[in-house]
Amino acid sequence: MARPRHDHDAGGPAELLEAKAGLRDEIWAALRAAKATRFPGPEGRIPNFVGAEAAAERLRGTDAWRAAATVKANPDSPQWPVRQRALEDGKLLFMAVPRLAETEPFFLLDPDRLAGSARQASSIKGASKSARPVGLDRLEPVDLVVAGTVAAGVDGARLGKGGGFSDLEFAVASEAGLIGPDTVVVTTVHEVQVLPAGAIPATDHDVRLDLIVTPERIIECRPPEGRRPAGRIRWDELTDEKIEAIPLLARLKERRGRR
Repeated sequence: MARPRHDHDAGGPAELLEAKAGLRDEIWAALRAAKATRFPGPEGRIPNFVGAEAAAERLRGTDAWRAAATVKANPDSPQWPVRQRALEDGKLLFMAVPRLAETEPFFLLDPDRLAGSARQASSIKGASKSARPVGLDRLEPVDLVVAGTVAAGVDGARLGKGGGFSDLEFAVASEAGLIGPDTVVVTTVHEVQVLPAGAIPATDHDVRLDLIVTPERIIECRPPEGRRPAGRIRWDELTDEKIEAIPLLARLKERRGRR
């Protein structure tokens, strides 16, 4: 049975959405062909891949990782090893609640206050025991953003699973002053997920990656000027269905209407 597409409530040009959907299918099929997938399979998700731990270790050796005191990470399985290492290395970790579906849509994980090991606490299930649910006003400025990715272009373009949640998290945190032009954005992926420059359809306001880390290599994508435009919520591309499903967006829209 086919999985429902995560972009069913996404806004934006239909031809762009279709191009991205086709590219996702190609990447999921390529991961299967390479026998690089892990349970429960890649389709319809940020795909868990063979070598995720090796990629996390390679990221751990970068200057960007060593310099970061605060990390915001996606909750998906392939980045679990990254979240684990963040806690092991004493970093404050913010982890988005899946689909931003709660009133307080982030988990705050303090490495000094964990119930169990860093491995247990950094899992989606374990975070509920160790983490404190917090809203946007309780986040701290973020040094490093870890984004879940279906495909990553060597030019920094990123393709998610279609729900737009990573871009939304980035936008609301940017507008709140928690993510700035110097915040480093990284992803960990399998080599099959890395594509040439220009292969991923992107717009000027899409969030760009600074580092792509695979089990084999590190790809630096940040342009020479080293700064990115400020993120912003693109209200014109958000459907009513999406806004109603995310309490944080509903509150922000209400405040916006009162201005």
